[in-house]
Amino acid sequence: MIVLLVSCLAALLCPSVHSQDSSEKWCYHKPTCNFTTWSQTAPQSCSGSGQSPINIVTGSVQGNPNLTSFNFTGFDDNSTFMSINNSGESVVVSLGEGKMTVQGGDLPGVYNTKQFHLHWGNGSLSPGSEHTVDGKQYPMELHIVNIHSKYNGSLPAALAANDSTALAALSFLIEGTNEQNKTKSWDILTSFLSRIPYSGNATSDIMNQITMDSLLEGVNRTKYYRYQGSITTPNCNEVVIWTVFKDPIKVSQDLINRFSNTTFFKSSPLVLMTNNFRGVQPLNGRVVTSQLSSASLSAATSTISTITVLLLSSLCWL
Repeated sequence: MIVLLVSCLAALLCPSVHSQDSSEKWCYHKPTCNFTTWSQTAPQSCSGSGQSPINIVTGSVQGNPNLTSFNFTGFDDNSTFMSINNSGESVVVSLGEGKMTVQGGDLPGVYNTKQFHLHWGNGSLSPGSEHTVDGKQYPMELHIVNIHSKYNGSLPAALAANDSTALAALSFLIEGTNEQNKTKSWDILTSFLSRIPYSGNATSDIMNQITMDSLLEGVNRTKYYRYQGSITTPNCNEVVIWTVFKDPIKVSQDLINRFSNTTFFKSSPLVLMTNNFRGVQPLNGRVVTSQLSSASLSAATSTISTITVLLLSSLCWL
């Protein structure tokens, strides 16, 4: 019963959150249905002008002073991780209902955190992230999925509303490291992969062992990129406010390798789950923003000071 319940939830929410009524066949591992064909198999949305992921060109990023710090609730709570599931296209961790929220950071309201899942290549030395930065593709990417509180945690309702702010996705790029002492929580997380090798496998033994904060250790969560986009699997609904954090999570290379060595796609014959990422999509005039750089702030301060001096000088002549 638990496995069936978790599998049903995963069908709604993973791997990157896709529509419940998605009838198009899609995959990552076959030429006939991988991401290069999605614009044909789901043309009503996957061929839209606001698709994700994207390549972030840092030289074109515009400053936005409204991109302030976030308020993360429940990210330090070790009772939030309810289960881990092989969805057939990704590994998904379901989070306790109402236990975690995200607000601030110029998000338009409070968002309820529902789950997180991952995208990866074929080992720690292969490209596997969905977003890229100046063309650099990391070995892995973690997506935390959050639903605007006005939808009461209902993904179908959020998608049906055709609301560009319905979802807020937090993206963390992951790079390999040999620093074993910094990846204890990832060791615990990936130890469960051997229990869920096949599509539909799930376990709830993950509870009370790790926190979201521990998985995000070392990341400065006040520095990030922001843009408007879509979910990254069919039906590719353009309903996501994306936050891509600048600092990567450092995870031991052998732990990254566990994902591509242990889990299998939903397929016959069985195929190891590798390269489960969508390629970058055209920006089509969208603007990527970030916090104002120190240089920009200094220049702005200098300009204000100059204007102030000129104004005071003008007053002296009156």
